[in-house]
Parts: sequence; structure tokens; C-alpha cells
Amino acid sequence: MDRRPSEVLQAVLENVEKVVVGKRTELELTIVALAGQGHVLIEDVPGVGKTVMAKSLARSLGCSFKRIQFTPDLLPSDVTGVSIYNQRSEEFEFRPGPVVAQVVLADEINRATPKTQAALLEAMEEQQITVDGTTHDLPSPFIVLATQNPIEYEGTFPLPESQLDRFMLRVRLGYPKRDEEMSILERQQHVHPVESLEPVTSEAELLEVQKAVREVVVGDLIRRYIVDLANATRNHPEVYVGASPRAALSLMRSAQGLALLNGRDYVQPDDVKALAIAVLSHRIIVLPSARVKDVSGISIVDELTTNVPVPGSRVPV
Repeated sequence: MDRRPSEVLQAVLENVEKVVVGKRTELELTIVALAGQGHVLIEDVPGVGKTVMAKSLARSLGCSFKRIQFTPDLLPSDVTGVSIYNQRSEEFEFRPGPVVAQVVLADEINRATPKTQAALLEAMEEQQITVDGTTHDLPSPFIVLATQNPIEYEGTFPLPESQLDRFMLRVRLGYPKRDEEMSILERQQHVHPVESLEPVTSEAELLEVQKAVREVVVGDLIRRYIVDLANATRNHPEVYVGASPRAALSLMRSAQGLALLNGRDYVQPDDVKALAIAVLSHRIIVLPSARVKDVSGISIVDELTTNVPVPGSRVPV
């Protein structure tokens, strides 16, 4: 690889910023998940650029891209594919569905029924799908970028906890600031900038970056800090179900990705703190009595990053 991994990730980030205005922190989180071989859940109200961000990232990577528009009548076979009998060869042939791609945009994933949502579980965790008893491997790299509207919106089905746990992190875009929205109107007056976006990396280069992420040093104290945070969510008095071991692994992997994005070959506590809410909050189930008091996964993780001390330090930082 001619460029350093951090240079590749920065190039992707800057390319996407040509389209997505004023969301650098959110874009960095998405790039971190990409580097760490994770999947991203982009959640917010309609019209704030969730789909545009996903399409811009896909175009920047130079990888195969498929989009699945989730609707209430979508079937699992519409996602994974089907086996069709070929009369000439007298054999069944597999016709792959749109999930067989390197970058998959699952648009408005929570508008489909739970049965169809579950079609992505095996793909996201094991990078394979099983159709009619036959297992098919998915290409590498493989990332799912899922968008969803808030569950209070009409015609949505909440994602089950098992599926939420398979997203490395959740990103919320929010409304743009006044000057940012002015810039969006100016850029899109004649043509949408995403149409002219060119790839800035390749499949092979991206795979090398993902390998480099795993080589980023995670010290014993950092690992202990990650485990302490995960344990704290499980023992919190207002939490019904805390973060899983998969969540702790996602926090470590994403911290490695953030360190690499910033040009470091080691993880520091600030990397973990910066990612804790994005990685852990959507995996926490808050007790109904706490929800009445407006306690959320975000507020709980924010509290824990303040109160859980970094191992080796004298006071919480």
C-alpha cells in the first residue's frame, strides 16, 4: 500500500465531506466503523441526509454497492436471494439478492417487518447468508449502512435487540446549522454533488487498512477500562439489559479505528470515551420506570464515562 492507512481514511472522509456538509464528527464515526469492519445505524428524522451520507461513502470506496429499500411488504428472499430451478441443467441456481455486495445500504430498515429485518442477522455477524440450506459467502470488505426513522413515526417496526447489537455504532445527524443549510441549497441548486463523486480508494487498499486496524496497540489498562464500562452498564440500577461482550469488542475495535484515523498506532482513554455513547447507548435497554423520567441509554453512558475511572488514574477523568 503506497499510502499510510490514516491517509486513506482521511481521503475518504474529505471526499464524503464534499457532499455532506457540517457533519464531520458523524462522518468520522462512520469511517471508524468502516475501518473496524463494523456496521453503522444512521438514525434521525426524514430528510436530514442519512441516505445521501451512505451513498457518498459507498461511491468513495470503489466497492460494489447495492441499495435495499425496506418496506412492509418486503420478503426475506428479496434481501438474500432465491434458488431457481433451471430446466436445462436440471439443477437449482442461486440468484443473489441485493445483500450480496460490499457496501449495502439498508434504507429505512425499520419499515420492514421483523421477519425481513432478521434476514440481515447472519450476513452482518458472519458475512454469509444461507438460502435453502446452502451457505453463500459474502464479498470482502462488507459493511451494512442502515438508516432508520425514529420509532415514533408511523409505519415503523422497532429493531430487535439482537439486531441492534450487530451494529458497531449508531450515528445521529441532526438538523444542519443555518449557514450549513445555506451551503446545501447552493451546492444542490443545479445538480446533486453525489453524482460527480469519484472513488478515492480501492477494495484492496481498504482491506489493507482493515488489517492495519487490528495491529493498533490496545494496552491492558485500556482493555480493563472498556470492560469496566461494559460492566457498569450491566450493574446500573436503571438498566434492564446492559452492554454485551460483543459491545465491548466493538468499543475496542472502533477505538483502534479512531486511533488509526488520527495517525496513531495505539489506543488512549480519550478514544474510548469519544466512542462510548455511539457504541454502547443503542445496546442498553432502560427500565420502564426510568424511561418515564426521560432516562435514556445516551444519558446513562454519558454518566458512566464521567464516573468510571480509567485504570491507573487516581481520580475519574
